[in-house]
Amino acid sequence: MSTSPEKKETWTNYLAITTVLIAVCATLSTFKGGGYSTRSLLNQTLAANQWSYFQSKSIKSYLFEVEKNNLEFQKGILQSPDPVVLEKYEKAIDKLEKNIARYDTEKAEIKKTAEAHELERDNCKHHASTFGIAVIFLQVSILLSSISALTKRKYIWFISIGVGAAGVFYFANGFLLFF
Repeated sequence: MSTSPEKKETWTNYLAITTVLIAVCATLSTFKGGGYSTRSLLNQTLAANQWSYFQSKSIKSYLFEVEKNNLEFQKGILQSPDPVVLEKYEKAIDKLEKNIARYDTEKAEIKKTAEAHELERDNCKHHASTFGIAVIFLQVSILLSSISALTKRKYIWFISIGVGAAGVFYFANGFLLFF
């Protein structure tokens, strides 16, 4: 008389399918979270570069302001108001004022670019963080599914599905940021 192999319970097929689906979501969450982390770091670097560029423009602008103030002071203390000399001072002061205005305009553009990079960095951090939370829930769900399969305890699988659902929620939220 041969002994028949132990009959496989049908719910374990569903357990296997849900575990695979949760594992796929966990893999994608890890991938997307890593991508957003990289973009966050890249945008942080770009923002820092823009702020350095802004600082260099500020220094150059300040040098022009100092030179302009110096020329205005020299012009004010001239002993003889020679029209040719005064005109040269006026032209030099006008040129410096134009440079100062140009640097102020450039600084405003640089500041706008830097702030855009900072906003993108913060947005990427939020996405990465949400995908990270998804990975935690999904990994715990996979662990619970494994325990359920080993112990043949169906209720652990149901708990796994609940934890996995939370992970899938955070996974979807990582893309859409609805929460």
